[in-house]
Amino acid sequence: MAKTTHFFLGANSGQGFQNLFSRFCEPENHYDLLVLKGGPGVGKSTMMRTIGKAMEEKGEQVEYLYCSGDPGSLDGVHIPRIRTAVVDGTAPHVIEPKYPAAVDRYINLGQFYDIAAAKQSRAEVIRHTLSGSAAYQRAYRAFGAARQMDDGSAALIAEGLDAGRLLRRTDGIIGREIRGKGSGGRDEYRFLGSLTCQGPIWRFDSVQTLCPRIYQLQDTYGLASPMLQRIHAAASAHGFRAIVCPDPEHVDRIQHLLIPELGLGFVTSREGMEYIGPAYRRVRLDAMVDSSHYKRFKARLRFSVRVSNALREEGLDALREAKAAHDQLEAVYHPHVDFDGVQQLAKAELERIESYL
Repeated sequence: MAKTTHFFLGANSGQGFQNLFSRFCEPENHYDLLVLKGGPGVGKSTMMRTIGKAMEEKGEQVEYLYCSGDPGSLDGVHIPRIRTAVVDGTAPHVIEPKYPAAVDRYINLGQFYDIAAAKQSRAEVIRHTLSGSAAYQRAYRAFGAARQMDDGSAALIAEGLDAGRLLRRTDGIIGREIRGKGSGGRDEYRFLGSLTCQGPIWRFDSVQTLCPRIYQLQDTYGLASPMLQRIHAAASAHGFRAIVCPDPEHVDRIQHLLIPELGLGFVTSREGMEYIGPAYRRVRLDAMVDSSHYKRFKARLRFSVRVSNALREEGLDALREAKAAHDQLEAVYHPHVDFDGVQQLAKAELERIESYL
């Protein structure tokens, strides 16, 4: 069976929905980019899963891209060798073709709705849609408040950081690991995980699949980003393509870094994002903060953790409420979908994709 990896292109955060779709869907990256259109319950995720499974059976490497609202559903499937991908192009990650047919194209699954029957359920559709939207807004308010608490703690801890020690450790890793010349190519941007209706989900299995040697960065307060930025810059200077995994709370900061050509991965590990797999090296970034500084602010830091954890749990409850509203919405639509038509279209598109092999 072919190698598979699992990432996210969207993530829930204290700044709302974070979106890497535009980076992924740059048409220059693809030979064929299928943009699925159609509302809830019409079979978008099922179609993507069917195509992904068929490509695995053909021996292709497949990348599955999950929905941060419901990690049981897909937002995309990617077959890198033939530069082909299928993505959900509906809100909150609307995608529009840039070079229609020549590179990217619509697949309209909305044509399989029984419109007359769906209109009979108009009131239910509106009610469940508004309920889900309100739940997401509640989640983002809670995550935003938690983020403020965490950022305050991070700023406090950074005051006691031995920056020179961190720099020396970083440069030691670079000198030991970033050697030779890479094959070039563009970096890829993915979220390794997200806060979801099932709780925090982080796909460290993808790191293990791509990177035999993993550095575990034990980092409670967000100290790892400068180290990862510096390692990434060194890898780029040597021509090594990276998979950059931003922090959903601060998308300009690197949270995890994968360099598959070197078989090398760097993962941040902390409460709520624990890496429990095998590690080639463990780097205790927390130990680079002066112990007397920790002791001085111990009570304040503990209070911040309790408050941010409670706020984050409130946000997760809201995500579960949003998922329930979406499930109700799909249940309304399901009787009004021509699934035989959806399956026939999926079969035709799969045959087209197989012709690229």
